[in-house]
Amino acid sequence: MATLTEADSGADRASLIAARLPARLDRLPWSRFHWLVVGALGITWILDGLEVTLAGSVAGALRDERSLGLSASQVGLANSAYLAGAVLGALLFGWLTDRMGRKKMFSVTLGLYLLATAGTAFAWDLPSFMVMRFLTGAGIGGEYSAINSAIQELIPARRRGWTDLAINGSYWAGAAMAAGLSLVMLDPEHFGPDTGWRLTFFGGALIGCVIIWLRRFIPESPRWLAIHGRAEEADAVVSAIEARVVAEGHGLPPASHAAVTVRARSSTSLMEVFRALIHTYPRRTIYGLALMIAQAFFYNAIFFTYAMTLTDFYGVPSSDVGWYILPFAAGNVLGPLVLGRFFDTIGRRPMIILTYGMSAVLLLATGFAFRAGVLDATSQTLCWSITFFFASAAASAAYLTVAESFPLEVRALAIAIFYALGTGIGGVAAPWLFGILIESGSRDQVLLGYALGSALMALAAALAKVIGIDSERKALEDVARPLSWH
Repeated sequence: MATLTEADSGADRASLIAARLPARLDRLPWSRFHWLVVGALGITWILDGLEVTLAGSVAGALRDERSLGLSASQVGLANSAYLAGAVLGALLFGWLTDRMGRKKMFSVTLGLYLLATAGTAFAWDLPSFMVMRFLTGAGIGGEYSAINSAIQELIPARRRGWTDLAINGSYWAGAAMAAGLSLVMLDPEHFGPDTGWRLTFFGGALIGCVIIWLRRFIPESPRWLAIHGRAEEADAVVSAIEARVVAEGHGLPPASHAAVTVRARSSTSLMEVFRALIHTYPRRTIYGLALMIAQAFFYNAIFFTYAMTLTDFYGVPSSDVGWYILPFAAGNVLGPLVLGRFFDTIGRRPMIILTYGMSAVLLLATGFAFRAGVLDATSQTLCWSITFFFASAAASAAYLTVAESFPLEVRALAIAIFYALGTGIGGVAAPWLFGILIESGSRDQVLLGYALGSALMALAAALAKVIGIDSERKALEDVARPLSWH
């Protein structure tokens, strides 16, 4: 375990502690602590998957005249409100996360989510439903910045790719849970058309309560503490983790130490954030934005409207939609789990090219088969499942790329900016657009939406080939040197 000598004191001591922390964290063998991080932080994506799937699953019930009586385009508009809330929430809480810490924002954003998703159950018309969905999205969007930052900063470099993809892929565990809930709650034999969907959103809030207990055991990011003048506290956090690892019977290999001077700061100005994005790392900014926009449009266009596709084109009752989302969710969970380890071994760039490229090809093929009328509800779901096996890994890789490509001081806000721009440009309009295309009843028009999503993914794959980043198995500080290091 790293120690300090009596000669190390004051600013020199704090600088030395901060310089040693990354290597001490990256050398740690995988332990129960890392599984705790995966579980407690991964639940965020489970909640997001739960919310998005619930929104898709209840679309038919919301359109029932005995319920809210919404049209297909109004359902799409409400889903866009959720995404708009996620965009603004990510920006606000991302900025606060870099200033106030990762851990502090966990409770705030989680509390907002729980209140808003429960409030959704009391919506009485389109405006009230949209407001609650907007606030729910704001809570989830805020979680993205804090959680992705913490994952990057607590997980050893050699496992960072697989862990990040697996955690982001847990979104689909939430999707499967929502599918199961919808099968019970939307069954007309159990609940009326205006009751089941309301109870479904209450179920989401109850599941979210589990996180409050789990997150008590996740420490603040030692890297964040160190650069904010709290080096002794950071050292105590890492020492406690090391002690837990040793108590499990693991040995601690020697840690290398960076020969740097660390200057503590209370905050990072917005000017420094944009200088890092635009001046210092312009190619990474273009690359990250392309990945985020492509996957956001791809996912939100298809997933927010899958229930309407099944009900309008294949005559599937809204109460049975959950049966079709289960295999779809399985493909999405398996993608990051199976392919994730190759992001750490084969490398980031080739795997991003593969996953984005395959997603583009498979979605376009599915679109042509849909237009030709050769699919039924089951084969349509099978095509989606295969396509999103690759697309799920691709989407998770976008978050991984953005989170590890920029300095620690601006990481959370950078994630928020890319998420906001990616979702705002590629995602917010997608459910509304596809709602209109589906409402037209024309398979030709729906195919145009599929083709647009495919083209965006193909463009992102091409950019990965040209300006992709090879950051596998590298310390975060080697991928992007912190602004506080000199």
